[in-house]
Amino acid sequence: MRNYSAKTLVHSLVVAICCWSFSVQADDVTISRSDYQQKLQGFWLGQTIANWTGIVTEMDKIGGPGAAGEFYTRDDWGTKDLPNSWGSTFPRLSLTIDWVYRGPNEIWGSDDDTDIEYIYQHLLATHQTSMLTGEQIRDGWLTHIYDERNSPLKNAAGQGENFLWVSNQRAHELMLKGVVPPATSDPKLNEYYDMIDAQLTTEVFGLYAPGRPDAALKMAYLPIRTTARAEAALASEFYVVMHALASVVDPQLSRQQQLAWMSEQARTYLPDDSVSGRMYDFVKSRYQAGIPWEQARDEVYQRYQVEEQDGYDITSRNMDCNGCFSASINFAASLVSLFFGEGDWKETVKIAVLAGWDSDNPAATWGGLLGFMEGQAGIERIFGRKFSGRYNIHRTRTGFPVPNGVDNFADMSLTGLQIIDRAVVEEMSGRIADDAWIIPLQAR
Repeated sequence: MRNYSAKTLVHSLVVAICCWSFSVQADDVTISRSDYQQKLQGFWLGQTIANWTGIVTEMDKIGGPGAAGEFYTRDDWGTKDLPNSWGSTFPRLSLTIDWVYRGPNEIWGSDDDTDIEYIYQHLLATHQTSMLTGEQIRDGWLTHIYDERNSPLKNAAGQGENFLWVSNQRAHELMLKGVVPPATSDPKLNEYYDMIDAQLTTEVFGLYAPGRPDAALKMAYLPIRTTARAEAALASEFYVVMHALASVVDPQLSRQQQLAWMSEQARTYLPDDSVSGRMYDFVKSRYQAGIPWEQARDEVYQRYQVEEQDGYDITSRNMDCNGCFSASINFAASLVSLFFGEGDWKETVKIAVLAGWDSDNPAATWGGLLGFMEGQAGIERIFGRKFSGRYNIHRTRTGFPVPNGVDNFADMSLTGLQIIDRAVVEEMSGRIADDAWIIPLQAR
């Protein structure tokens, strides 16, 4: 537990006592806090397994001429990992395209798919707020993210490393110059505003507002716009909504039916004329056509990167790797894995890992969401083995009050509960009774 937990728990206890006499309304949902903690542990574990598995194939296949255009298929699972678009492989991680494990006596490393979410959680807890300000975000980033000019972390070329790329990197550079979010995603200052970055740093905000996408989007609004605008922000909000709905989906439905309901609800938040909305409709139509997922992925490449349909124009911008970090093309790839994975944790993540482009990001998103729905024990049942619950945040970030920079999923989940305690009361007009949150499903 962190130093900030005691005050937060006192706050929660006071709220619970004050609200004890209130009756449960017809549109309230009651959620067990202890059950939710197990689900949060599943989120962190599932996201981490999928993240590290996806890194093996990250940027291996981005379409176009040459080896990078020859996309992976399901038959490539378990085979030799090929070099990415810049000629690199990850032999210390895995020589083959397969699951990356860390056993009970090992430690997971942080990566950019999880460490910015960790920063946001830490900031929400230390500032005892549900709504971070631009100044709090800027100060948090500068405190916990290395400046490349003096970073003790080094890349392969021996240069300072801060494990940021594209829009995150530009936003950090702007923060070092005194720019405060949301100006850090202003297209006039940040030319990478429509890259993927916010999709991998803000999903957790959906879990801070169980059953309430409106509150989740409010809490995530500024963190998303720290690095994203336009289509990148829309795709990020889609993920936030799905995570918010995961705790109130009908338990009698199959996992596939649950995800179908969640995704259809999230689709209503995408304007019909947006690239994101049109991509969703296209990928869903290809799933409903009964074709193999590989064909759907290939059609995504043809429709968007070759023909530039539905308003997608990255190819015309002549970006490095044809915009392989683009928010939209990776959003489309993630939808292929979502629909064709049909709620199966392993199958969904496998497809994401093999689908191409920035493959660790969609893999981590769905690995975390389905991990939340399964819980830690559920993931371990799926794999038939135990995993490490320890997490070295100081692999990529710095300055956190955990021994040797190593945290653990159990304590991280307890911190999440304390954030939700505050959000339930302050943002959702709910209350805490015993070990449960009572949350109105409609704003009051």
